[in-house]
Amino acid sequence: MGLIVSLFLGFVPMFLFAVFVYWLDRYEKEPKLLLGAAFFWGVIIAGGGAFIINTVLGIGVYVVTSSDAVTNFATASIIAPIVEETLKGLAVAVVFFMFRKEFDSVLDGIIYGSMVGLGFSAIENTLYIYRDGYSAGGWGGLLALAFIRVILVGWMHAFFTAFTGIGFAIARLNKNIIIKIFAPIVGIGIAISAHAFHNTFGSVVGSGGLDSLGLTILADMLGYSVMIGIIVWVLVHERNVVKRQLAEEVASGLISQAQYQKAQSPITLTTAGLSGRATSQFYLLLGELAHKKRATTETW
Repeated sequence: MGLIVSLFLGFVPMFLFAVFVYWLDRYEKEPKLLLGAAFFWGVIIAGGGAFIINTVLGIGVYVVTSSDAVTNFATASIIAPIVEETLKGLAVAVVFFMFRKEFDSVLDGIIYGSMVGLGFSAIENTLYIYRDGYSAGGWGGLLALAFIRVILVGWMHAFFTAFTGIGFAIARLNKNIIIKIFAPIVGIGIAISAHAFHNTFGSVVGSGGLDSLGLTILADMLGYSVMIGIIVWVLVHERNVVKRQLAEEVASGLISQAQYQKAQSPITLTTAGLSGRATSQFYLLLGELAHKKRATTETW
């Protein structure tokens, strides 16, 4: 029963977080199948691969140093950030190279990076909640670990890998060859650095107990604030893309002024489905049209 509950608490909240991320994509929805594939890449490829590689490299460090402290530090602060962000970043790279037409805004990079991160969190949370929670402390331990992993640091991996997505998106949207080459490298570098900082900060500035957890969460909140600011800025930018690019359709009479205004409204895009699938699809297609036109006439 403990394993079943751990699976539930590990996966269901991350599915709900993924639904929220999907909702954020207001003006040009990404394919659900591709988003689902990114999520389960995080679960299977990134999660499973990281467990194996982290374990093997951790054993290697211990064989060389014979020190638990050095092994724990090296695994948490160096090995895990590099291995995990690389494996998660590979999913973003696959979308970037194989589905380029679906990868045409900074928000798309954030969305795909977040989906992979949430999938990774789902399997990692399940492991921690069961192994370090239920197995070590019974139901009380399970609930405590679930609270920490889901409520306090539930967005952690999505936050890290979103930077990798931003790097690939900037490369996609720029014509400068230097930016195209280095933007993804900078993006994954920030992801690895943020991950390493998270894993190291609490143990360095605190005693390793609740104060360390509190300080780490405070630092995480500051990081999340930066990402929220980026998302808000990107959404405003995408709304302006719709406004600019659909003005021609209004002038030609293809769409009405009322439809033009609704196409720019996040409220309309949230509630359009209440008026039927055709209405919802109509406004999604307008967003798609605006972004495809932008891709041929503008750079980011």
